[in-house]
Parts: sequence; C-alpha cells; structure tokens
Amino acid sequence: MNRPLRAGFIGGGFMAAVHTRASRAARGVPTALASSTPERGEQAAAALGVERCEPDARSLTAAGDLDVVHVCSPNTLHVEHTLAALAAGAHVICEKPLATTAADAERLVAAAREAGRVAAVPFVYRYHPMARQARALVAEGELGTVLTLDACYLQDWLLDPDDTNWRAHPEAGGASRAFADIGSHLCDLVEFVSGQRVHRLAARTRTVFPERGGTAVTNEDTAALLVELGNGALGTLLVSQLAPGRKNSLTFELHGTRQSVRFEQERPEELWIGAREGSRLLLRDPGTAAADSARVSVLPPGHALGYQDAFTAFVTDVYDAVRGGHPEGMPTFADGLRAARLTEAVLASAAEGGTWIETAPDTASRTTPETAPDTASETEDRA
Repeated sequence: MNRPLRAGFIGGGFMAAVHTRASRAARGVPTALASSTPERGEQAAAALGVERCEPDARSLTAAGDLDVVHVCSPNTLHVEHTLAALAAGAHVICEKPLATTAADAERLVAAAREAGRVAAVPFVYRYHPMARQARALVAEGELGTVLTLDACYLQDWLLDPDDTNWRAHPEAGGASRAFADIGSHLCDLVEFVSGQRVHRLAARTRTVFPERGGTAVTNEDTAALLVELGNGALGTLLVSQLAPGRKNSLTFELHGTRQSVRFEQERPEELWIGAREGSRLLLRDPGTAAADSARVSVLPPGHALGYQDAFTAFVTDVYDAVRGGHPEGMPTFADGLRAARLTEAVLASAAEGGTWIETAPDTASRTTPETAPDTASETEDRA
C-alpha cells in the first residue's frame, strides 16, 4: 500500500491536534473526525483541516473508507471506540491508557490480533533520538550493569483546586490519573531504555484536592514508587501533576557500574553521560549516532527536534507497519496492556499502604511487528 493512508480521528481536543499534524507529516490524509457533539466535531474538523466531520464515533467507524483510526477520546471510551474501528477493518492508534483496566486492555490485544490489524499506543518519548541513543549505550554495555535509576515526570497544569479536566473524574478518566496519564510514559521509557522490566514495585499515591470544579475527585494527583528491575537494580519514580513550574518534565537517569546516563525530555537534544573521571554532554548528531537513533533523527545537528517531531516519527512507524514494514521499537497494544497492569499494581500497592507488588514481565514488547504486531510476547528481559 503506497498511496497516502486515509485517517480518521475520534476526539477533537489537544491530542487530536497533535495526531492530525503527525498524520499529515507521515503521508496520511486526515479524512474524517468525530468529537463529543456534532457541533464540536464541525469546529474541530475545520480548525484541524480534516476533510469531513462525522456526527459521532459510530458513524466514523461505520463509514468504511478509513485505513487507520486514531482514538483520542476520553479514557473510558477507548475500548468501545477501538473495538468499533477494528470491527470496521481499520488499523488503530489508541491514546494511552489503552484501557482503564487490564482486563479491557487484554480484550483489545486479543481483538487486534484476531483482526490482523496494526494496533499501536503512542508512547512517543521512545522516539526522541537521544532516548534511543541512551538505549543503545545500555545495550552496547557502555554503562556496564545498571545498578540504580532515578526518574520523574512532573507537570503543574492541575496545581490549583480550581483546575479541572475530564481526566480528574473517574467516570471519564478512570481509577488512576497521574500514573495512568504520565507515569505510564515514564515506566515505558525506563523499561525501553534499560532493557529491563519492572519486576516489583511499592507505591504511595495522594489525592491532594478531593474536589475539582464542584465534582468529587478520587483518582490521584501524585504517585511515588520504589521499583526493582529484573536484574535487581533499584530505583525511584516520582509522578506529579502539581509541581509548580514543571510543564512537561520527564527525566530519567540510569547508573551503571561504568557510567551513568541522563535524559531530559525538555532538553531533548542532549544526553548527560557521567563517569567517575568526569562528565560530558553528548549532543544529537545523526552522523555519529547509533543506527536506531539516527533513523528517527530526521534533521541535521543543531536543528532542534522536539515533542511533535517524536510524535510524527511514531505515526510514521505505524503507517510504515500498515504498509507492511517492520519498524524497530514501535509501541503496540501489548505495551498498552503492560502499562495497564503496572497501573493496577500501583493502585493495589497504594491501597495496601505501599506494600511490594510483583509485576512479572508478562507483556514484553515485540519490537518487530508481524501480521498482528500487538501480540504479547513472553520474551525475557534484554541483557
């Protein structure tokens, strides 16, 4: 399939804007959009340059003329919208969390496998070239054995009690908010870069404001985790949507027996590499980068790449898989299931006062998609 892919979008908010830009850059044609109401859909389709508006998600999926559907609706609607798109024969990109329960995520993995469709979840921070460069350093043994890690994902957009959003309400956002929304990104990136799964975790969560916008809130504002990786490495993860001044601060640091490496999403052009004898900054340069980093490094050095570029690289990989390609490291529904299981482990640990919960690597990602690239694999942790 060499023609431009016809893309549909369910949802008309911020993420739909990101998805439509990425789709267009990846040789897609934004063909149809449906939002919460026909009026909202008309406005969003016009603003985002989508060819037509459908009155609702059911009409969009039933139209039958779409190659791929991007599900950007509220979390609790992901299962309904994804199943409808798969039943209509479309490939699917579903925003995370893939589902608000692991059981529902399992249903979507099975449905995508049965349909034989490409099914992906946008864990897009994998697509920063320097994150992939860090992954290559780990895989090549440059760090030695990873001993510890320190990671955080901090935002401030829900800092005040008057700040509200549909994600803060469980009927739309699900039982978890901060961890399911951004902690899932953090865990995915830690596992992707380190090559190790989180085998055990202990978590505490906190809901700072029990009410927002006159509606009761029960999902968490913050989460703090202790984690143990498959090789025994210990780490700390902090997730917060109430960190003043932090807009989208995703950071991880791995400490090995030889070197350390640090990546900051808000400084995506560089890696800090630490050694006992001294430290240095490694700047993005596709001419000298590892092959998988250079592959997604689409501009010369000194021409900064950022979040939208990472998202475009992700959508480009998905569209390549639809056309029969086998892109390395593409996050699939199996990775979405992995995140749902980790989310349930975090909530279970927090409910028990921070007890350790086993999180065996039961959904290791398949990085080379085949006919049904969402299939969960039972592979061992990468050494």
